[in-house]
Amino acid sequence: MSTTSTTSATTTADGAPVPPPIRWFGTTWVQRGTGYWLRRAAVSTGALAATAAGALLLRLGVSGVRMSEAGPLTMLLSLAVGLCSALAGLRNWKILTEGKDALTGWMAEEKQLAGVWLVGCTGALAAYFARSLVEAPGEGLKRAAYDQETAVWHRRRASRAEREARRGGRRRS
Repeated sequence: MSTTSTTSATTTADGAPVPPPIRWFGTTWVQRGTGYWLRRAAVSTGALAATAAGALLLRLGVSGVRMSEAGPLTMLLSLAVGLCSALAGLRNWKILTEGKDALTGWMAEEKQLAGVWLVGCTGALAAYFARSLVEAPGEGLKRAAYDQETAVWHRRRASRAEREARRGGRRRS
């Protein structure tokens, strides 16, 4: 199981932390300029289009089973698709808001429940769309980590400057 770190591993020449990029947004999420808002609109539109395409594909699949006149199977398949979509959407929402490391229990199962996540792709895409209306998906986690790293860097820089000022004052005497 691969884990993704939300902290940045790189720093600038003076030791300041560099914000980690977010897919499709780069580091525009830090300043939230015009490019950020245009990308947010494009990502939301793309996620909505992908959700609609996934729903259409699932609808065509269920319609194919309905045409085969397998009555009870059609209802069972519709319920299974709905349940898988709900579970995948819930899981994706948790990943986007709390991070992949916060997944526990059945949500953390990647390989065993791969079929559920695949069938529930529409729910996962819908959760991505909904999250993209609030912020760049994953931005909250990255912003919290970046703000914490920046605060630590500022404290260290201030204490270093204070120590150097005290040493400079002693040397002048």
